[in-house]
Amino acid sequence: MAAIKELFQTADWKAEKHVPVIEAAEKIKKGEACKITAVVGKEIPHPNTTEHHIRWIVLFFLPDGEKFPYQIARVEFGTHGESVQGPNTSTIFTHPEVTVNFKTEKSGTILASSYCNIHGLWENSRKLSVE
Repeated sequence: MAAIKELFQTADWKAEKHVPVIEAAEKIKKGEACKITAVVGKEIPHPNTTEHHIRWIVLFFLPDGEKFPYQIARVEFGTHGESVQGPNTSTIFTHPEVTVNFKTEKSGTILASSYCNIHGLWENSRKLSVE
């Protein structure tokens, strides 16, 4: 039986369109808001069609020395060109990008995961230092 951690894929986001790219400051001051943007398809655009799209992005923060991460945000992308006329006939297509802010007094790791309806689960991480 597979464990969920074995199902997550990772790669260099400059060469793989499914990896969530995390954009955030490397250092912040204690109590200062940290702005995080996560986007799938930054360097190589993801198709985002009815048949092939990013369903969601989830952001977590794991403070140094703690066992469990905190969920910062979960964003579902629900419109991929579908309509009553058929696949890819709508003019509405969501773009898999999310921006959130949070505050922390501890350094740690920002974690992002995403789900492609065809290519499965993807993950990425980035360190955050608090001064």
